[in-house]
Amino acid sequence: MAEAEGFEPPDPLGTLAFKASALGRSATLPPTSLASPLGVLDHRLHLWWDPPVDINPDAELDTSQVEDLRGSSGGGGGGGGGVGGRVAVGGGGISIVGLIIYLVLSQLGGGSLPQGLPQGLPQAGGYSDVQSGQDVDNQAIKQKCQFGRDTTSNTDCEAVAFINSIQSYWTTQFAQSGSKYVPANTRFFSGAVSTACGPASADSGPFYCPGDRKVYIDLSFYQELQSRFGAKGGPFARAYVLAHEYGHHVQDLIGTSRQVKAGVTGATSGSVRLELQADCYAGVWANHAQQTTSASGKPLIENITQNDIAAGVDTAERIGDDYIQSKIGGQQVNQSQFTHGSSAQREKWLTTGLRSGDPKQCDTFSRGVNLG
Repeated sequence: MAEAEGFEPPDPLGTLAFKASALGRSATLPPTSLASPLGVLDHRLHLWWDPPVDINPDAELDTSQVEDLRGSSGGGGGGGGGVGGRVAVGGGGISIVGLIIYLVLSQLGGGSLPQGLPQGLPQAGGYSDVQSGQDVDNQAIKQKCQFGRDTTSNTDCEAVAFINSIQSYWTTQFAQSGSKYVPANTRFFSGAVSTACGPASADSGPFYCPGDRKVYIDLSFYQELQSRFGAKGGPFARAYVLAHEYGHHVQDLIGTSRQVKAGVTGATSGSVRLELQADCYAGVWANHAQQTTSASGKPLIENITQNDIAAGVDTAERIGDDYIQSKIGGQQVNQSQFTHGSSAQREKWLTTGLRSGDPKQCDTFSRGVNLG
């Protein structure tokens, strides 16, 4: 098999070897569990209600893992402001959908994509950690998001709970393999934001910035998933989005991201492999979500149902390159511009993580691997 486009294979003691040792094998779900083949593959049978992930109402929430840039009001239950402008992620930011949308919009507008980044965007550097007008103010979130019970009526608090759970899993996973997980904060923004990777608008979708090792999200993206992409939505679908971005953080920590050449697109490009692996890592977290705990040891997630999983898989399908190009852009599918993988591929790798619960099964880079 030819070498993957845009990917420089790591040396034998590099990224993949580290993944095999540092991210050791994890327990898998039993055949009758939430990730059984029937429940995953026949997910459309389950999409008849808004699936509730059960968050432990008594679990304390750690709001120090988020930074609110939206102002002292802390935003509403859904957060976020209006979505405007084209995607604006430069300098290495990794977005769950942003570059796909930019490609579609730039084609419709006759634009081009030099070096794989939107034209005219500054590169990393020249930005303070928090710009003027972007002061971190966590007082509102700290007051309203104290326990799991607060998540039932507030999307901000729900996001905090999921972020706590995701980082609890990776902290445990790294520790079990003799490594140390370095936590990453998530920044809530509204409309636009400046980062160490350059400026971004809400149209970027949620993204991870390796330059400052933070996840960024305008929470109005969840509404966009349903209104613009046609996703069914629900708590687990929202959790999947966050878990995917933290998958990029894991890739950054273990060096995978640095092996991928920027600006290269295509069905077998390093960019696609990176995104599919992040989907798989999101599934791995979901497999172990019910074992994650708060700082005091209380379980964070009490239950994830087949309906929850179905909604997550539905979301993965709605943000595939082919779906966005054809259904949203109204164009013919062009695999040469794939950056995230097809709908079928995204479903495959999310469910691979769900079923196995094993980060080692998320190897999308080895020669001969079937991406789907």
